[in-house]
Amino acid sequence: MSAIIAGRVCVKTAGREASKYCVITDVIDDYFVEITGPKALTGMKRKKCNISHIEPTADILKIKAKATDDDILKAIDTAKLTDKMKAGLKL
Repeated sequence: MSAIIAGRVCVKTAGREASKYCVITDVIDDYFVEITGPKALTGMKRKKCNISHIEPTADILKIKAKATDDDILKAIDTAKLTDKMKAGLKL
C-alpha cells in the first residue's frame, strides 16, 4: 500500500512553500500529484507537485479525489488539524 493517496496530509520539502503543510487531492501518475493547502488555511494554491518534493505524514483526511477546497477545509476541521496546518513546520 502506497503512502501517496488522496487525502494524505504532507509537508512540502522544496520550493518557496517548503515546511508548509498540504493535502494530496489527486494522484496524477507515478511521479506527480495534485496538492492544495488549501489557500484559505495555509496560503498554498492548488498545483501539480513532484512526489519527491513532499514528505507524507501519518494524518489522512477522508475526502474524495479532486475534492474542493471547501470539502478539504471541512475534513481538516473534523480531524482537528486546523492549528497544526496553519502553523506550518518549524525548521
